[in-house]
Amino acid sequence: MTPIEKGVALFNDRQFWHAHEAWEELWLQSKGEEKVFLQGLIQLAAAYHHVQRGTFRGGVRLFDAALRKLERFAGDYHEIDRAEAVAAAARHCERIARGENIDAGEFPKLRYN
Repeated sequence: MTPIEKGVALFNDRQFWHAHEAWEELWLQSKGEEKVFLQGLIQLAAAYHHVQRGTFRGGVRLFDAALRKLERFAGDYHEIDRAEAVAAAARHCERIARGENIDAGEFPKLRYN
């Protein structure tokens, strides 16, 4: 399993910190646009990790950063369909900014093609 696939599997299993770590391994070796994309995924996973811990201010900041980075890439860049996750992250960012909790059942999934 590649670090990308491992990160997707961990993200989908709601193990956001471990997904972050899997992608960071690849991010450290990447360059250019790939590095920006991977940083967006890492920030997305870190944002959901903050949501799980109840540290919403950090989550809002990371959601914003992740969404800014990920919006510049095609919907299936690196064979990851992240449309559902990006849409959910935008909604979740608004909700936690208002102090609302996000139920774990609402966490999105990434699809690896």
